[in-house]
Amino acid sequence: MPMLITVQPARDVRVQFATWAVRQTPKVRTCSPTAFAVPPDLFTHMPEELLVGSIVDGHPYRSPLEDEALAPAPQERTPVPGEPQPELLEEAYGPDAVELPGSEQRPAPAAAPSEGEGAAFTCDVCLRPFGTVRGRDTHRRQAHPEVD
Repeated sequence: MPMLITVQPARDVRVQFATWAVRQTPKVRTCSPTAFAVPPDLFTHMPEELLVGSIVDGHPYRSPLEDEALAPAPQERTPVPGEPQPELLEEAYGPDAVELPGSEQRPAPAAAPSEGEGAAFTCDVCLRPFGTVRGRDTHRRQAHPEVD
């Protein structure tokens, strides 16, 4: 079954809507005493005045003409590449740094020694020092695969 758009025209344009509907080929059928089932290809070509004030698929119809009326006015001046931007008020800029709750300065965790001073585990092949057994074992598998 093809997809249809349910249109419930406004009370004051129902007669005009019905007149338009029966002139279509094939005719637009009714789906309730106050609503019509309109194929999508016909819906896009319907006269705007028949849709204003209608309920379309359960939602109030919003005209593209209304959207244009609500759209912000275009800028009076077109920017030119290389031309400096207009100055903005200081209030247009946010603060440089925002302190978030719970973001007090915390000391960085002490890093485990991986090499050099304080390293407790050494490679038995090259005597390189490591801070963890895991680090030493990973080094040994990768650097000395021939010794096992």
